[in-house]
Amino acid sequence: MDTTFLAVAALILVALVFDYINGFHDAANSIATVVSTRVLTPGQAVIWAATFNFLAAFTFGTAVASTIGKGMIDITIVSNAVIFGGLAGAIIWDLITWYIGLPTSSSHALVGGYAGAAIAKAGFGALIASGWTKTLIFIVLAPLIGMTLALLLSVITLWMFRDFTPWRVDHWFRRLQLLSAAAYSLGHGTNDAQKTMGIIAGVLFTAGYLKTFSIPFWVIMAAHAAIALGTLSGGWRIVHTMGSKITKLQPFGGFAAETAGAITLFTASALGVPVSTTHTITGAIVGVGAIKRLSAVRWGIARQILWAWVLTIPASAIIAAITYRLLAAFGAH
Repeated sequence: MDTTFLAVAALILVALVFDYINGFHDAANSIATVVSTRVLTPGQAVIWAATFNFLAAFTFGTAVASTIGKGMIDITIVSNAVIFGGLAGAIIWDLITWYIGLPTSSSHALVGGYAGAAIAKAGFGALIASGWTKTLIFIVLAPLIGMTLALLLSVITLWMFRDFTPWRVDHWFRRLQLLSAAAYSLGHGTNDAQKTMGIIAGVLFTAGYLKTFSIPFWVIMAAHAAIALGTLSGGWRIVHTMGSKITKLQPFGGFAAETAGAITLFTASALGVPVSTTHTITGAIVGVGAIKRLSAVRWGIARQILWAWVLTIPASAIIAAITYRLLAAFGAH
């Protein structure tokens, strides 16, 4: 068995490990609201979310995968060492933030790691400005869109159900939240799994197994299976932060946050923009909390999360660059 095949197989395995970690790290994004409102138990919620993570394989195409694979880094300088360095940066940062319970972005950890390794090899000229521009813009826009939509949906639902008793409102939204949680998990799966697809396609293209950059069907299925299995494992430390520390949620608030997040993710995926599902749902939860009063949002926790967001891309990039340099010192370029 030739060494190229073994190297490619090993990198694909590492990419799927990242996808699995992405699933359990970001499980909180899909299930925190539905668990904190006690619509589903944690066990039921992860099964519900994982199912729709996987079904996302059959929706919204692969535009995000193409952006990650060839739209942010010059594909001609990509090598196995660059890809491994990028994945190592993302995985290590994800595990650090999971351990301390911070809901950071696996997506930004991946793009930061990929960029850090590429810069370590070829300098800043390795970056494609147009791909980075829309990604960086959506770092700001995604949580703002999520927050604004959640605020509007909260106002609309409160007005529509103003004459209902609290019991009837709770009764209806416990059922509606099943649909909104499914929609959000679908959006999470379609945007996040595509990032790993882009990396795997880059591995195959660099090794000559793909003549043109494209996403094979088996890559789509493998990426969605890995992220769904990761979601099944849960990320309980982060669930607690997302579901109860930012603001106290009721079923109607959970519905508004998940629906706002789903709309944001569907739009970004259709445009081929790799956004942070974590940023999106956090912004939406803040929007729901703010409808009551600004003091209902625990801004101290929100500030901690914001600092983690700011640090994610540079931290994962630094880890990836160090990893690449270590590989290069042993002759891998």
